[in-house]
Amino acid sequence: METKPKSKRKVPPGAPLFPDKPRLSKAEIARLKAEDDAFGQRCRAIFDKVAPQLIADHYEWSIHIEPDSGDYFIDPNSDVCFQKALLQHPTKMLMEMCLNETGACGRI
Repeated sequence: METKPKSKRKVPPGAPLFPDKPRLSKAEIARLKAEDDAFGQRCRAIFDKVAPQLIADHYEWSIHIEPDSGDYFIDPNSDVCFQKALLQHPTKMLMEMCLNETGACGRI
């Protein structure tokens, strides 16, 4: 069995991938992380409220949540569900979850 030789790295370890783009400060990174966490908590609150009623009939379906309006969209197909959400909220950030006990999608 023949294996291909590993290619050489084009970017040295520790070097930025995009050197002309300025790096974010630690304060900016912390602010973005806090915004992401707040978004996740708002989506989780909506999921926790609607999931018990939906899990009985729609177990393992995909759910996309838009937390500002409180809207959610469900479908057995994740792509179709995403398209439904985009029709109503084309510029908003959405969170995808799965209608199960944990809300997690996929496997690890």
